[in-house]
Amino acid sequence: MKVILIQEVPGLGNVGDVKEVSGGYGRNYLIPRGYAQFATPTTLRKVDALKAKEEKHQQALNIEMADFAKKLDGLEVVIKAKVGGQDRLYGSVTGADIADCIKQMTGQEVDKRKVLLSETIHKVGEYGVSVKLSRDLAPRLKVMVVGERTEVKAEEKTGDNIAAEIKPEETASN
Repeated sequence: MKVILIQEVPGLGNVGDVKEVSGGYGRNYLIPRGYAQFATPTTLRKVDALKAKEEKHQQALNIEMADFAKKLDGLEVVIKAKVGGQDRLYGSVTGADIADCIKQMTGQEVDKRKVLLSETIHKVGEYGVSVKLSRDLAPRLKVMVVGERTEVKAEEKTGDNIAAEIKPEETASN
């Protein structure tokens, strides 16, 4: 099935592209969400106008975001996270975490979906991350993940503390 993209779809194409997709993907995902339209003779004639409009929009967005891109390029973001053994994080550092740090540092909000992680961050270290501000602007910044060790007491490890918390009246009623 041929469709015309009316919004950018990551991994598929940009606005105005005519793509061949499977029927289910087009009918059940792209078209209901407003990402694409059926490629009919009428809509195919509108493709050039759609591409020209999108190109103007991208140029305006590039001009608007140029200063912010310069500010982000080479920026060093430090994120503190709780770590366990072997400097592995409890959980991971996500695009939302990085977007929050960028907002705190620069005062400008970044959509978490625009933060492009090349790998999942599960360990303490230094990572290169891109932020896609527009189709042409994707400044790289440095993300430093530092660990906060959580101390576990010896009695919590053995379970003695848990047994002491059970009250006699609770055990009799159960």
